[in-house]
Parts: sequence; C-alpha cells; structure tokens
Amino acid sequence: MARTQGSHSDITGPRIRKAALGLFARHGYAAVSMRQIASEVGVQAGALYNYTPDKQSLLYRLMHEHMQELLLAYDDLDHPADASEALRQFVGFHIRFHLERPDEVFIAYMELRNLTPENFSEIEALRRSYENALETILRSGQQGGVFDIADTKIATLAVIAMLNGVMTWYRAGGRLSLDEVEQVYWDMVRRSVST
Repeated sequence: MARTQGSHSDITGPRIRKAALGLFARHGYAAVSMRQIASEVGVQAGALYNYTPDKQSLLYRLMHEHMQELLLAYDDLDHPADASEALRQFVGFHIRFHLERPDEVFIAYMELRNLTPENFSEIEALRRSYENALETILRSGQQGGVFDIADTKIATLAVIAMLNGVMTWYRAGGRLSLDEVEQVYWDMVRRSVST
C-alpha cells in the first residue's frame, strides 16, 4: 500500500497520537472516529492503519506511554529516606508532572472504562505501581509514628484524588503561583496524615 505523499512514519505516527490525544480529551473516546483523527492529521483515514491497528490500540498506547513516562520520571528522583520529606516530594512531583499533561491526565482517568479487559488490566497494573510508591511512603510514616493513618490504601487514593483536583482549576497567571498552590496542597496533605 502506498504511503500518502509527504508522509513519514517518524513524523506521522507521533502526529496521529497527538491528534488522538487532543480529540479524545475534548470529545471523549467513544465520540471520536478514526476518520476525525485522520482529518486532524491531514491524512487519508485508511493511512491510519499503517500506524495503529484500531482506535482501541491507539487509546491503550496513549495511556501506556503516559503511565510509563510517569513511573520513569518518579523513579528518576532521588527519594528521601524521611517519610515526611518523601511525601512532600511526591506531592510536588505529582502536581507539576500532571499540570504539564492535562490531556493525558484526563484520558488516564476518564477513559479507563473504554479499554478492553486485557488493556484495562495492564494499565491498572501500572497505576497500582504508582499508587504503591505513595502507599509505601505512607506506611513508612505510619510505622515510624510520623503519620496517623487508619488505612494506608484509602489514604493513598484520597491523596491522589486531592492532588488531581489541581488539574481541573489551576491556570498559570492566576491568583496564586504554582509554588504557592503546591505549598497549600502540601499543607493539606500533611495535616490529613499527621499525628
């Protein structure tokens, strides 16, 4: 099958993923067709299948790449041994990493229901790896008497949900700087787990 004139796999593939990401975030996965994605990229609809087998594979790849990038970026940090400092680091990392990727975050949480069971299982395992990193911090602080937490799993999910809220309302140039927002959230998280 001939490639569309001017199409290059190292350029077109990323453009397709970027277009799909934006369309899925704006309209929802179910409402977006492969034809719309092709139109956004400027290629024939059939050309998309040179880069992805189907729309489900495209959604899975976007989520998988996001989670891999998240886990690698977090693993690259020099993690403090002190539980309180480690929690402070996690709060700042989570806010700043996700604010730079609003579409990826929206899709990662809102489009899970559209994954096939097998794809869901793989993405859920990656999410659990990230959640486990936070739960390990909370458990360490709990065991060290620094944190007062009845259930570390529930606390983990509650902290992540609180931090994700920033993505829905924060705008650069608003009333508070990102540093100030991060400090407010750190104070709220710290108070919610402290003895």
